[in-house]
Amino acid sequence: MASLLNASLLLQLSVLLLISTVFAAEDSSTQSHFPPAAPPQLSPYHHPTVPTPTPSPSPAVKPPALPTVKSPPHPPSTLPAKPPSYPSPTARNFVAVQGVVYCKSCKYVGVDTLTGTAPLAGAVVKLQCNNTKYHLEEQAKTDKNGFFFFMPHKVTTYGSHKCKVFLVSSALSICQVPTDLNSGATGANLKPTKLPITTPDKKLPFKLFTVGPFAFEPLKKLPCK
Repeated sequence: MASLLNASLLLQLSVLLLISTVFAAEDSSTQSHFPPAAPPQLSPYHHPTVPTPTPSPSPAVKPPALPTVKSPPHPPSTLPAKPPSYPSPTARNFVAVQGVVYCKSCKYVGVDTLTGTAPLAGAVVKLQCNNTKYHLEEQAKTDKNGFFFFMPHKVTTYGSHKCKVFLVSSALSICQVPTDLNSGATGANLKPTKLPITTPDKKLPFKLFTVGPFAFEPLKKLPCK
């Protein structure tokens, strides 16, 4: 009895399997006869959405490589010799001023001449420098040869053009009137003096200037002897 039941179950299962196989074949043949579905029609007023392109990531920029700086070498243990120094072409020198004062002859009173003159000793002359920084005024007396000499320590060749020399007074009673011969009365400008070439060890520590010669003269009221 049990064997008969098992045989009937097997028969039913075989029939069901056969039916499912037939239906599966019909479905596949039916789908192959239908054309593919047409794409949907878009409206003329419809703007298709264009996908925004995704920007590609920019490559990383490397900073420029800095040059390697080598540490300076150690300084030498002995310093180099000091380079020779040369005098500047615009170097300033101190100023010295010289001149001579005479007494004129009574025959040439009022005449700008040195004819018949004689050296005047004891005459006083004045050096005046109207510099904006240093205002200088010095006096000197002539020797027996009528010679005078100034060497101020505050005047250099840079400000020598602002200096003048004036006649002040005479030690001779019969020769007291200062004349303007070579601007002795109104003030004489300093003139550079060319000196003979000297050896380096005897070089003068100043620049020499010369004024004059100057002259005093007698009064016109005095009789000429």
